[in-house]
Amino acid sequence: MKNYLFGLGLLLGAGALGGCEKYLDVNTNPNNPTTSTPNFILPGIISNGIQTQMFTALRTPYITQYVVGRTANLAIDGYFLTNAQSTNTFNYSYFQSGGNIPGMQAAAQAEGSAYYVGAGEIMQALILAHATDMLGDVPFTEAYQGGANYTPRYDPQQDIYATVNRLLDDGIAQMSKDAGQNVRPLYATSPSESGDILYKGNTTRWVQMAYALKAREAQHLTKKSTYDPAAVLALCDKAFKSSADDAQLQFQTAVSPIVNTTNIFGITRANFGTATFSANFIKYLNGTTFPGVTDPRFGVMAPTTSVGANPGVGTTTTANLTPGSTITDFYGGWYARDLAGYFEVITYHELKFIEAEAAFRAGNKVRALAALKEGIRAHIKKISAGGTFSPPAVTLPAITEAQIAAYLASAAVPQTEADLTTLRPIMEQKYIAMFLNPDSWSDLRRLDFDPSIYVNFAYPTNANPVLASKTDPTLRYPRRLLPGATEVLYNPAEIARIGGNDADYITRPMWFDSK
Repeated sequence: MKNYLFGLGLLLGAGALGGCEKYLDVNTNPNNPTTSTPNFILPGIISNGIQTQMFTALRTPYITQYVVGRTANLAIDGYFLTNAQSTNTFNYSYFQSGGNIPGMQAAAQAEGSAYYVGAGEIMQALILAHATDMLGDVPFTEAYQGGANYTPRYDPQQDIYATVNRLLDDGIAQMSKDAGQNVRPLYATSPSESGDILYKGNTTRWVQMAYALKAREAQHLTKKSTYDPAAVLALCDKAFKSSADDAQLQFQTAVSPIVNTTNIFGITRANFGTATFSANFIKYLNGTTFPGVTDPRFGVMAPTTSVGANPGVGTTTTANLTPGSTITDFYGGWYARDLAGYFEVITYHELKFIEAEAAFRAGNKVRALAALKEGIRAHIKKISAGGTFSPPAVTLPAITEAQIAAYLASAAVPQTEADLTTLRPIMEQKYIAMFLNPDSWSDLRRLDFDPSIYVNFAYPTNANPVLASKTDPTLRYPRRLLPGATEVLYNPAEIARIGGNDADYITRPMWFDSK
């Protein structure tokens, strides 16, 4: 909203500004520049672009049933969505991050810094891909025009997917150029940190991330006749090689005047203060889904005191609280650490599950089983270090190599190619490892929340009647977020055109989710 109002103020004040041009010229503040070099613009693009997904991840975990409300009939538990819940997803995509990319790229091209051009294109692709996967049709061809166009047309999702692939291909080409074609260092620490705060100037990892994103988006298209598992596998081969390549944003101690640098899921920011783990998720860990097999991540991802709750039911059971906690048991897990943690955008373990599914669909069960086991191993290994963290005061146990080996040899994991008869073990292990990640919702949607795959999923008590009344069971779940509140206010004609005001808008499958 501030961006709209600021631009509107500039338009209305244009005449008055002309009369005092010389006065303004001599009162220019040298400490408040209006232009910058690419190395000082890119950090904000990276940080805010990744935070876009973090803000979305405050909403989607209720839809994907990683968490549920502790009180009965919490609106989001029952799929009662609001435009306000989508505002940060939209605004961070366009104003705080994406809107800065064209200017940075223009400056980078002018000075001959190919790597900054490539970073801009890959970040633009990451941001656009997330926006369209959560919201559906979104602006691009008419976006980023500032005051020249406050009401950009929304491009069809199919076109956005093509744009994402084009941006990634060109970003890869730019990042693959010889270092001599990049005038400005991609990363620097002196006189202050600037440039590539994601990979510290490692262009190889940028290229790998681009291929990983291409693989993720291509795997979304399993309902399409054009889906090609062999092509997805080829992309996986060019992507991440280990968890060291993961794209993630590190949480840090806030240093004034900077605030909100701690974990968005942590106890200080308290975004999940009214949430607890879902019974759906806990059952995968505590030996219920796989009788006799307790996941070694139980006690790390969630306290062993957790029993979970079903959506819409609520709970006041003290067993659902971490000992000594007055909030919820959510804050006793690895993903709720205020510091020493990070928000994962796309990871090596996700890539291995993508590979496993694509290989299974291609009929290559040998590769599918190997990738499945590597995905499980990589995720457990990543969260296995243990340690004591505060706040809250919680000690997480270390997971040993012997525990990992025992789990991989257990009934929770297919042991031979002959045992791998359905997608279920691949998708449920991916679901566990993708905890809180918004892209889990993409999997659930394209697989129609299949109860034979997601065996613990519980339909909410007192669900939104617009969804609950659907006779087609696959349409009883949300397929998209509502348009952001700022767009409803400032771009109403376009929101009306795409049907964003319709009562059943959230029930409509997206292009990637349709045959």
